[in-house]
Amino acid sequence: MAGGDNLYETFDGLVIHLAGFELAIHTSVLVWLGICLAAGIMLVAAGRKFKKADVSKAPGGMVLVFEQIVGLLTFIVGNSLGKNTRKYLWFYGTCMILMLMSNLSGLLGVQPPTSNLSVNVTLALTMWLIIQTTSLKEKGLMGKIKGWCEPLWPLFPLNVLGDFTLPLSLSLRLFGNLLGGTIIMGLVYSLFSALNSILNGLGIVLLAVTPFLHAYFDIFAGFIQTYIFFTIATFFLGQELGEE
Repeated sequence: MAGGDNLYETFDGLVIHLAGFELAIHTSVLVWLGICLAAGIMLVAAGRKFKKADVSKAPGGMVLVFEQIVGLLTFIVGNSLGKNTRKYLWFYGTCMILMLMSNLSGLLGVQPPTSNLSVNVTLALTMWLIIQTTSLKEKGLMGKIKGWCEPLWPLFPLNVLGDFTLPLSLSLRLFGNLLGGTIIMGLVYSLFSALNSILNGLGIVLLAVTPFLHAYFDIFAGFIQTYIFFTIATFFLGQELGEE
């Protein structure tokens, strides 16, 4: 057990010891689970508000907010999926809300779960599996192989490679942007702290610029990366569903 204790000395997360087994849960996963719980409670509360809403009156409060959110999610998904939007909106809409909340969690002083490559790979693989299973369902195995040979059969290896590198592309793009923003903000705070000690406390005025940095690295980047991730994922799914 001593070796096991040393193994987790620098581990950032929760280690559960149960009947001789050790379960290590990284902080980013714990934050992700907390976001899922918070989003679940929020969406259930919004659903109850919708059920009680008077359709003869103009929406207000939470009903109005979630009407706008659903409209935005429908727009993003609908651009790629067209008539199939309603079929997939519940899944992609929920994932977009969770990812956006995760991307913005850096504002609370925690490391965003989406800056953890494991979380991103899991999300990207989920998108990829949906695309590939839909493709096989719509085209069949022979149709899938035929599609890999288009427009010319010599392009078969490149088409296959393009299909199988999609989850890597999705996960690394999201990971790089979110982790990069987290590292930069950490460096900025370290720099300001060092300058504050050198300037005898006057360096604290530099913190006035941090809201603008957070606005870009946390808020803007959080929104744009969520949009890009699901725009790409739904575009490839729409390609497999075929034309309307």
